[in-house]
Amino acid sequence: MKILFNILDEIFGIKRLVEKNEIGHTNMDSRKVQNGDLFFAINNGNSYIDDVLEKGAALVIADNYNGNDKRVIKVENTIKCMQELAEKYRKALDIKIIAITGSNGKTTTKDIIYSVLSQKYVTAKTMGNLNNHIGVPFTILQLDEKCEAAVLELGMSNFGEIDLLSSIVKPDIGVITNIGDSHLEFLKTRENVFKAKTELVKYVSDENLIVFGDDPFLKNLNGIKVGYRDNNNYQIKNFTDSDKGLSFELEKEKYSIALNGKHNCVNAAMAVVIGKKMEVSYKEIEKGLKNLELTPMRFQKIEKENIIYINDAYNASPISVSFSLETFDKLYNDTLKIVVLGDMLELGEKEIEYHKDIIEKALTVNTDKIYLYGERMKKALENVQKNREKITHFAEKEEIKKLILKEQKKTSVLLKGSRGMKLEEIIE
Repeated sequence: MKILFNILDEIFGIKRLVEKNEIGHTNMDSRKVQNGDLFFAINNGNSYIDDVLEKGAALVIADNYNGNDKRVIKVENTIKCMQELAEKYRKALDIKIIAITGSNGKTTTKDIIYSVLSQKYVTAKTMGNLNNHIGVPFTILQLDEKCEAAVLELGMSNFGEIDLLSSIVKPDIGVITNIGDSHLEFLKTRENVFKAKTELVKYVSDENLIVFGDDPFLKNLNGIKVGYRDNNNYQIKNFTDSDKGLSFELEKEKYSIALNGKHNCVNAAMAVVIGKKMEVSYKEIEKGLKNLELTPMRFQKIEKENIIYINDAYNASPISVSFSLETFDKLYNDTLKIVVLGDMLELGEKEIEYHKDIIEKALTVNTDKIYLYGERMKKALENVQKNREKITHFAEKEEIKKLILKEQKKTSVLLKGSRGMKLEEIIE
């Protein structure tokens, strides 16, 4: 990575330290360091500086080092240094960056856009959950200099975070998926979530801002609106959903994708719009939708003998759980259907009310049994008066697992809860 090397040399004068005048990979996990790498010692990473130097790290940036190895550059704050380097590196790259924020659907939308753009461009994307003040700059510093496009998630929990990330990323295209109930523990109201998410807006022009036009908070933003209603610049028509996936029309062109749910149709439509903006052909867009590989635990279908698990357990908020329930309602109706709901975290003072609403929502969908897990679900169930015969609360996930495995007929199981609940363990 010669461009990054030159930036580091300009700031720190590293030519005398690095033999090949080039940096290998960027790393912040001491276990993964290889010869020639740049290592950022963040928090506990300062304890492993000697280890990574032994592994052949070309350079270490650290804020807590008392040794005298010249390959270690001591800075006041490693994270801030990483952010500043990422901003300079991004400016130096010849690349188009698509930045995605929103309360729900960021990762799925990212995966679809990545798959579409990959048909024409050398493309990178945010891996895992590297979408915060550390993960985003780290992702940028990992970009190959030959990369032509990158699709990056911007996450947040409070005001100012999207602004910081956008200033580093300098997006060419911005996407806001929706405004929901995530982060209410910190931001208190949806209006505040809207203000925090739309910190992205000032960094992209109106013609390069893509939003869900049916969202009550986003419908009045200046930008390109995508959705089902006729106020949208791109209106989704002839939507169908089945066990095999969904299909839809956009500007009289037909598309299909192996996902389910009206919300995922919007995510796919946004990817189509961005593909068109970046001159990806219809056939390439089609191929990108067909070859989609999703990040695990996003409505992921896993079949084991006579059980179909829908692993949607990466995260949860009232809106995303509602989307999942509405989608599951229409699927696998020739099977015994079980919904497993775990606690939704970070919802603030009204969390029990939100959990009660979700339990009552689950009672309206086509399902045979509802299994609950978590203290918030337990408290909310005390306030549910009707149709409780379908519902069971469990103190242990292992008990849920045993009951599912005892079922004698073809069974489908939806797993939905916040990351901290680890509902995927029911499958393992």
